[in-house]
Amino acid sequence: MATVARVTEISASSEESFADAVKVGVARASATLRNVTSAWVKEQSVVVANGEVSSYQVNMLVTFVLED
Repeated sequence: MATVARVTEISASSEESFADAVKVGVARASATLRNVTSAWVKEQSVVVANGEVSSYQVNMLVTFVLED
């Protein structure tokens, strides 16, 4: 049987790190979407406040397999 998947783009942020932002995004996507199989970080950026990094943001492409 052939597999069909869909890709959706999401954005997630964290005050801790890029890695934590990815974990937050994948966890949230998995809570809403079934069969999440992978995520690809498309972009990374930071928010700067008072000369320091205040948060980390990632834009990710999340892949999930469609059910029959």
